[in-house]
Amino acid sequence: MRRVFRSLRNFNYRVWAAGALVSNIGTWMQRAAQDWLVLTQLTNHSASAVGIVMALQFGPQLLLMPWTGLAADRFNQRRLLMVTQATMGTLSLILGILTVTGLVELWHVYVFAFLFGCSAAFDAPVRQTFVAELVSDADLSNAIALNSTTFNAARMIGPAVAGLVIASVGTGWAFLCNGMSFMAVLTSLSLLRRSELRPNPRAHRAKGGLTEGFRYVWSRSDLRVMMIMLFLIGTFGLNFPIFISTMAVGVFHTDARGFGLLSSMMAVGTMSGALLAASRERPRFASLLKGAAIFGLGCTLAALAPNYWLFAAALVVIGVAALTVTNTSNALMQLSTEPAMRGRVMALRLGVALGGTPIGAPIVGWVADHLGPRWALGVGAAAGFAAALVAVALLPRGKVEADRQSGVPHAAE
Repeated sequence: MRRVFRSLRNFNYRVWAAGALVSNIGTWMQRAAQDWLVLTQLTNHSASAVGIVMALQFGPQLLLMPWTGLAADRFNQRRLLMVTQATMGTLSLILGILTVTGLVELWHVYVFAFLFGCSAAFDAPVRQTFVAELVSDADLSNAIALNSTTFNAARMIGPAVAGLVIASVGTGWAFLCNGMSFMAVLTSLSLLRRSELRPNPRAHRAKGGLTEGFRYVWSRSDLRVMMIMLFLIGTFGLNFPIFISTMAVGVFHTDARGFGLLSSMMAVGTMSGALLAASRERPRFASLLKGAAIFGLGCTLAALAPNYWLFAAALVVIGVAALTVTNTSNALMQLSTEPAMRGRVMALRLGVALGGTPIGAPIVGWVADHLGPRWALGVGAAAGFAAALVAVALLPRGKVEADRQSGVPHAAE
């Protein structure tokens, strides 16, 4: 267990992780409340509307990708995080006020989802690479996995708390709680010992800086393989708000508490996967193949689940697999990328994994509305199996190169 939590020996990382946990709980409260608001209060159970919200919220990851990665590589990461976190907190508070006062309309949610997505697009790559300023390279993979553990612990708590809040005082209060939770991460950033930070090399202003990240990734076969896999699973598989909300409401006919519990059950799986990743000394490219295949299997089991609790159990499997794919790709890319390029590479990774949502979410939402939620899960299963096939086809060459780049010994060498 000491090896699993070794990054917590670092003061700066402990402070950062504590603030992130509180803020992430608020974020997951908002995500659950937003889906519930759109599905049950602003529309007549329209999965397509939920898909549009997801497209607007994650679309900026793709649209702003060149600039967000460059910002992460060029500017002071701690200061940039303070700006993005404060912006997202303010947006959450405003949406909460509109909802509590009864003034909220569907177009308001669309607008705030897009604005929140723009802020998150700048926040995500710098937040993921900022961990390299908190710990040494020897602990980087562990710290990335513990970040996932914190994120998914919040994912387990947040939706369940949101369900209780919605049932007791209303949806708007979940948004207000999220807005206030950003104070925790802002406080943690202000408490960091700056003398102990390990600043990443900053990218210099140069012609072609925006496109340099694209050229760098394209020149690396291992990175291209991971990008293809992330695109398939991210576009058509990581549509959990649609999968869970439509199955909860349309198939199992649960209330807000039951909906929140399903989201928390998936978080049990993702947190378990994060702890498994933290126990590994080094990430392995072959884990992507296993994660993608298990993701496809989990979605298949969820689509066929005859009752609420078997569906919840399938969500745990999906959660473990999804975390394995996302966390392994994150660690491999950071460890094998030049420090001055990390921000741009991570922005590309996020753009590919989340930026495909404007394509996939409306399609999955349409399938859920017209063919049923179980068929929508079938789309996710197909995405997982397709990503596994990509890994099988490209694994021999990609594994050797990825392991060599990240310093993992390989039997063939």
